[in-house]
Amino acid sequence: MPFDRMPALDRSGADAAMNLHRPVMLDEAVAGLAVREDGVYVDCTFGRGGHSAAILDRLGAQGHLHAFDQDPQAVAHARERFAGEPRFTIHHHNFAELAAVASAAGIAGRIDGVLMDLGVSSPQLDDAARGFSFSRSGPLDMRMNPQAGESAADWLAQADEAEIADVLWRYGDERNSRRIARRIVETRSATPLTTTAQLADLIASVPGPRSRHIHPATRSFQAIRIHINRELDVLAEGLRQAVEVLVPGGRLVVIAFHSLEDRIVKRYLRDVARSETPMLKLHGKQFPGSEEASANLRARSAVLRIAERLP
Repeated sequence: MPFDRMPALDRSGADAAMNLHRPVMLDEAVAGLAVREDGVYVDCTFGRGGHSAAILDRLGAQGHLHAFDQDPQAVAHARERFAGEPRFTIHHHNFAELAAVASAAGIAGRIDGVLMDLGVSSPQLDDAARGFSFSRSGPLDMRMNPQAGESAADWLAQADEAEIADVLWRYGDERNSRRIARRIVETRSATPLTTTAQLADLIASVPGPRSRHIHPATRSFQAIRIHINRELDVLAEGLRQAVEVLVPGGRLVVIAFHSLEDRIVKRYLRDVARSETPMLKLHGKQFPGSEEASANLRARSAVLRIAERLP
């Protein structure tokens, strides 16, 4: 799936509200988990709880859902939304810590389904203070957990030109990567880059090849966000741990939104399914229906893959 098909991050308020209303491929994701009433499930990316709520609706009194999110705002929302729900536990952790948390909770090897809805969430995009989008100016942060790690502004202030260019090319397929990196380094010596508007305007001012389908800053913003949050490394580790903690017959469902994510998912699932001692049975991939793709900009690039843990 080429990056030119990625939706720009500067969505209108109407699009944002529509995307908040319903998670992408909700019915397909829950169906892919094959939820049992007494099962134990994990939502690796709680967000605002759309998938979690749908899973809980299908659980009986003996079932339990464990949700993960590294964003403190998402965790606070989970605790408020599902306060008093005995079948629900929220973990303020990155899902790269899935195995350790599952072991501590006594559910490792007993989990009937794991769901990963990858990438940045709509509430994160829509909050200018988080620095993910350039639709409105905000601090250049981009951390999914603002309490940990290096912000985008801090990284851009000290990274050398070659490193910036490499990130823009590797994670954004940005054809102007070298020119943009050079302009960032030239600019920051006189004017620190601290806001999303500054960075977006800088990128838009750099001459070079352009996509006709997306804003000039879309690829670079995506690339920097992936780098700051180590998203692809986290995904690779999370996939490995998800297979490890599933019970035989348990399902892994992953929704990816761009080619780099989906390539990692596809190759990992394929390699595990085709190994000398296969641990997974693949149940193929799905795409959003035409109605959802038309109504929800973010859904257009989604790919859902399902795998089942073998004995």
